[in-house]
Parts: sequence; structure tokens; C-alpha cells
Amino acid sequence: MEFNVSSAELLKALTDVSKAIPAKTTLTILENFLFVLKDGKLEITASDQELTLRTVVAVEGGDTGSMAVPARQMIDLFKALPDQPVNIRTTSESSFECVWSNGNSALPFFPAEDFPEIKGASDEAISVTFPAGSLVDGIGSTIYATADDEMRPAMNGIFFDIAPESTTLVASDSHKLICYTSGDVKAEQVASFILHKKPAGVLKSIVDKDGGEVTVKFDTTTAEFVFGDTLMVCRLVAGKYPRYRDVIPQNNANVLRIDRSQLLNTVRRVAVCANKASNHIKFDLKPGQLEITAQDLGFATEAYEKLECDYSGAELTIGFKSSFLIEILGNMSCETVVMKFADARRAALIVPSEEEAEKEKICGILMPIMVS
Repeated sequence: MEFNVSSAELLKALTDVSKAIPAKTTLTILENFLFVLKDGKLEITASDQELTLRTVVAVEGGDTGSMAVPARQMIDLFKALPDQPVNIRTTSESSFECVWSNGNSALPFFPAEDFPEIKGASDEAISVTFPAGSLVDGIGSTIYATADDEMRPAMNGIFFDIAPESTTLVASDSHKLICYTSGDVKAEQVASFILHKKPAGVLKSIVDKDGGEVTVKFDTTTAEFVFGDTLMVCRLVAGKYPRYRDVIPQNNANVLRIDRSQLLNTVRRVAVCANKASNHIKFDLKPGQLEITAQDLGFATEAYEKLECDYSGAELTIGFKSSFLIEILGNMSCETVVMKFADARRAALIVPSEEEAEKEKICGILMPIMVS
């Protein structure tokens, strides 16, 4: 087996697929990349058996063959190499060389047959195409709201709710719920799946937002994501996602309209003096005015700030966990945010202003906390 390849192109491919290399494993072959050379292309695969990444790099060389090469050493080596052609060739039944302009290294390899077989989605799988930008934005807008709940694994992922008219990505940890709706992702039939936060994060990090389209094939247990020369295969989260639409408030009559950046920065400033364990802050709402306060009696710290705002409704005092509110506001991009309240005990609805709703179809729900 022998081929020539650009060190920079190979490093990028190795770095992308390395996200599937397990940190710890009892199956040592999974600490390697699988190299398969055929027809002038090098196919590189990494897997932890829950998540598999595969990409293709163009190479020069008419040889064919396959081997499993040590992942950590290959990445460390090519990170240290400047961009230049590199010749990779086997030198015995168990070792290979990487030869560059003024040096070389010798590393062991392992039989490709030892690498586990990767199974994708079944022939009955449903296929949907996402614009790359919509998929990346959808994951980025929801992934922070996923839970870490061993008792309810469905909450540890992003729910893809696919319908003929639109697709909604949903995440919730029971304290907050975020929905991202995309009108440019449609399907002929209603379908859904739950993508665990780990592969979702990997997908977000390696998909180019301007890279065209991502084709998704999924059945009841497995999903495949194809974009460019890269394939990601992952196991889906089993279980039924809660009926999230039932908890979205529809008739919250107390409405606050305010500049998102101004509100976000104020919450950040006031939260400095909040109790470090609870992160509690308090909103006091009156027509035309919002006062945000926080205190930590144990350390004798407190802060408040008054803001002019557009508020219509009854006078209201309501508490929130500041870190949750900062997350929601920080992951929105609209200029004006609208918060709708029913009372101090029920969830607040957070959405972009009506003028920006078409551009940013995000809906957030935040549960309040009791304040004294």
C-alpha cells in the first residue's frame, strides 16, 4: 500500500473524523483510524461504535489496500508538519512509513479486518435534506438546553420533529425548553428522531454552514448524515419525547418588549451579586419600567438596575435562574426580544419581536423560581 497526499488535507480529514475516537475503550482497535485506499481516494474512518465518522481524501498512487493506523500519533505527527506532499507506504506486514521532504517516521499498523463493521440505517430509512446552514443553526440554538438525565435519556438529545410544512428542533432540561423551526426543511410524511447531544455537537463542529446540503437518513435506531465527502453514522436515543407543544404558553397576557443586548448585559451585571449556588435574580415589572435585582445574604452582596422598557400588563414580580436566562438570550440573535408572562408561578415565553420572527424562528420557555 502506497500513496502521496497533502499533509494539510490529510490533517484536516484526520482532525474531523478523530471526534469519533473514544477517550477510553476496551476494544483497542478503535484507537486507530481505518485507512482504505482505492481508485485514487483514501477513505478514513473512526468509530466508538456509537458514533462513526468517515471522510475521503484525494491522493496520488495507483495502489490499493487497507490498514488501521494509530490515531494519536498520526494527528500529532501531521500537526507538527508544514504543508507539503507526504508519501505513506507500508514497509512490512505490521509497519508503515510517512516520508516528507527532509525526514520520515515509522509507525505500526494493524489489520483492517480487526476494525468493526459499521452498519448504517436500514433500507426502510426515511430521507430528509437539510440546508447546511439551517442544520448548524438549529443545533447551535438548542443543544445547550439538553439535559443530563440518566432516568430520562430522551431529554439528553435534540428532538427532530419533521412535518410536511416545516421541521422543528427541540431541546429541554425541564427548567427551560427551546424550539427552533425551519421552514426550508420539509418531508412528505410526519417523522421524528432524537439525536444525542454528543453526535449533535460533533455534527455542528464539522458541517460547513455554507457547504450546501446535508442528507439525513434515519430509521428507528440509526441515523446517517451525508455532507460533501463526509459521512456520520450514529445511534439514536431510544424513547418517546414529551409532548412539547402542550407546554408552550399561548395566552400570557403580560408582555415585555426590550432590547435583547441591553437585557442580556444587565442580567450579567446584576447576576454577579446573586447567590452562587442558586443564581437567582428578580424581575419587578411595571408599565414602562423593569427593575432587576439580586442578592446573596451570606456574603452581604446585592445589586439592582432599572431599565426603561415597553411593558404592558399587570405589575408583576417574578424570579429566574440567571444562568438559564443568560443562555437563552445569548443564543438568540434578534435585536428586540419579547417576554410574555402569565403570573409569577407559570413559565415565561421568550421569542423574537414580531418584526424579526420570520428571520429567527426561535421560541424559548423558562420556568420561574420562587422569590421572597
